[in-house]
Amino acid sequence: EQNLYAELMKHGIEVILCNGKFTKHAKGKKTDVKDCRHIQKLHALGLLTSSFLPDEITEKLRTYCRQRSNLISLSSGASRKMQKYLKFLNFRLDVVVKDVCGLTGLAIIEDICKGNLDPYSLSNHRHYNCKKSKDEIAKALHSNNREDFLFGLKQEYLCYQFYQKQIQSCDKEIEKFIKGELKKSPDKTKLKTTEKPYKRQNKNAPAIKNFNQVAYQYFGGVDLMAIEGVSHATVLSIMSEIGYDGFEKFSTSKDCPTAA
Repeated sequence: EQNLYAELMKHGIEVILCNGKFTKHAKGKKTDVKDCRHIQKLHALGLLTSSFLPDEITEKLRTYCRQRSNLISLSSGASRKMQKYLKFLNFRLDVVVKDVCGLTGLAIIEDICKGNLDPYSLSNHRHYNCKKSKDEIAKALHSNNREDFLFGLKQEYLCYQFYQKQIQSCDKEIEKFIKGELKKSPDKTKLKTTEKPYKRQNKNAPAIKNFNQVAYQYFGGVDLMAIEGVSHATVLSIMSEIGYDGFEKFSTSKDCPTAA
């Protein structure tokens, strides 16, 4: 179905992709013929509301970004399972580090997977930003050395590493695609945004070089990053879900809540 309406739109045909719940009110015994006539009548009277259909560029970007979101979800699942196996092994890493998949946490997990189970040796991987001391970390890393749990931890760590590499690959492809589209509009590439105050980024933020500048050019000089609370991930979602054409439909900021 998606390929069908994409092809129709490509050839200039106006497509109305309607939610099925708006077409299921035909009275009496239902048949395929009655349903077709009922839908045709609703369409003729202009009573069918079309769902949002992205343009071809936005649809392609959406594919990359949704794949990226799926990988982040899988990576989070692997992270949770790593924490589960760490607890089974009596490694209370979650008590002494803020994020098990942060710099300190991953360095310790990697060393555990290599066979190092000495708590004091593992505590040497403490990053200087970590609030807990080496002694406090060492106290939380006394293992019961269960081989089955160690095997499970190694498996989940490898999965986590794999998903992270796939996310990086997605980021490169997304950056390549967006910059390729910008090159088709020389006027946009001339636009320059102002320097922004530093915003702390989520670890899952897209790794796209000069993303502030790229987003500013993509939306034709509209600076979404100037909005309080808007992150790189939020801007990328807007780019991939509604695109430039969809964004242009909101003539003012007052239209956004109404349309949403």
